Amino acid sequence: MKGTTDFLRALDEIERDKGVSKEIIFDSLEKALLKSYEKNFGEYENVKININRTNGKVELFSLKTVVEVVEDNITEISLEDAKAISSKYSLGDEVSIKLKTMDFGRVAAQTARNIVIQKIKDAEREVIYNDFQDKERELISGQIQRIDRNNLFVNLGKLEAIVTPPEQIKNEVYRVGERLKFYVKEVKNTTKGAQVLLSRSDVNFVLRLFELEVPEILDGTVEIQSIAREPGSRTKISVFSKNNDVDPVGACVGYKRSRVSSIINELKGEKIDIIVFSKDVKEYLSNSLSPSEVIAVFTNESENRARIIVPDSQLSLAIGKEGQNARLAAKLTNWRIDIKGLEKYKEDLINGNIEVGFDGEQEFIDNGFEL
Repeated sequence: MKGTTDFLRALDEIERDKGVSKEIIFDSLEKALLKSYEKNFGEYENVKININRTNGKVELFSLKTVVEVVEDNITEISLEDAKAISSKYSLGDEVSIKLKTMDFGRVAAQTARNIVIQKIKDAEREVIYNDFQDKERELISGQIQRIDRNNLFVNLGKLEAIVTPPEQIKNEVYRVGERLKFYVKEVKNTTKGAQVLLSRSDVNFVLRLFELEVPEILDGTVEIQSIAREPGSRTKISVFSKNNDVDPVGACVGYKRSRVSSIINELKGEKIDIIVFSKDVKEYLSNSLSPSEVIAVFTNESENRARIIVPDSQLSLAIGKEGQNARLAAKLTNWRIDIKGLEKYKEDLINGNIEVGFDGEQEFIDNGFEL
């Protein structure tokens, strides 16, 4: 009986330490033992296996229906034979007849061991999956464990997560042993356990970093309206404040740029433009081209198109290197943007290369190119 006692004690420990219910193990074990019995000792459709929850003893029963005339000895028993077992039985009742287990104890022991091991593995995988599922779309810190075929494998303690090349920041150099922050992009529950996909290139990575560094964003005083990002190079973020006494840009930048500098450092030097969101479309479009100055903004709201005039000295800044500033502004505002230097704009008007038709454009021209 010592082995049985040890087994029950082990189940108590598993339930306590691993979170695996004893009843789940007992139920799985009974089903597995039934299959083992059928495999090793012949098929009996009406065999029932019961494990005593108190002493762990395994008992086998043959289930038979009480009938007047027996046609199937495996599934039926006569009323006379049933009455011999107990006078309580009547026609239609089900009788449980205890079977001799013979060598079944050895099969039961091996099956029990396998079931317990598998259930522990399943439970641990489930616990890990549930734990990381709660972290999906959040920030997490991890150490780069290894780099294989350009994939980063990150040690998160309970498991190893992966950062595929598209989720890495272009031109960022990664080193084994380096500890970084990541965005938990996706958590999958596979047959091998939880599979966690991390990212540093996702736009939401920047969003979570701002939430981490700026208390006013976390408490809802300042809200992020939109983010446009080219990972490793530049990010534009538009913010607004629900409190007139709180400057949204100042809150994000922090005292002596402490907050935004912390984010830039985490992003390994990625530039960040923080602009004020405005419900006034023209003002918002103007702000989106920061750090460039803007003379005038004309819009065609039906086509979501804008023509923006800037000083000639600011044209290259407004467009940005390889068109990046204009491209990010368009992503940020969700508007198609055409940027023109003032002198080139005047020249195109004289030569008939521009069709005047944007809101406010004709007034600007009539006022001598002033608003």
